Amino acid sequence: MTRVDAALVRRWLTETEEALAREAGRLTELDSAIGDADHGSNMRRGFAAVRAALEREEPASPGRALVLAGRTLVGTVGGASGPLFGTLLRRAGKVLGEAEQVSAEEFAAALREGVSAVARLGGAAAGDKTMVDALEPAAAALPDFAAAQRAAEEGAAATVPLRARKGRASYLGERSAGHEDPGAASAALLVAALARAAEQEASRG
Repeated sequence: MTRVDAALVRRWLTETEEALAREAGRLTELDSAIGDADHGSNMRRGFAAVRAALEREEPASPGRALVLAGRTLVGTVGGASGPLFGTLLRRAGKVLGEAEQVSAEEFAAALREGVSAVARLGGAAAGDKTMVDALEPAAAALPDFAAAQRAAEEGAAATVPLRARKGRASYLGERSAGHEDPGAASAALLVAALARAAEQEASRG
């Protein structure tokens, strides 16, 4: 796949909404160990709102679709997840601007800008046991979408032995070790949905 348009972004975010609906229980279970036990329900609600907004407004460019999605997440997802995931998508969308199509390389660069914005907002780096642990290696692997999925899943799994240094889980100290970070798990689902959407697009020729 060499080009990214609004249809691909909508497909990606719809795939994400469906994945989060399936995995909400697991995400809540992860969050119950080191957080507020609401991450799964928050993410499911947020991306359901994103899907509804995309269907209602039908943005004509990938940048507009991402900005709309990011703004919707900030407005509907509680806690830190809304601002962080919203920042990821909104920043990427602003980088892409109004172009109706962008190259896969331009899309990858925009997502890397989004990941950097998330790291700045949360003050997090790789190894802090946050969504950044999944997003940074995935962004580095783009525009190879399959490799990005593997990197995100490996990054999320690698948070299990870590001690949290950011967010609510950091208050648990050593007790935060032994649990996968729910934000990283959600980020891995987001990247996996992107890989599926890209594969579907490629198969359509």
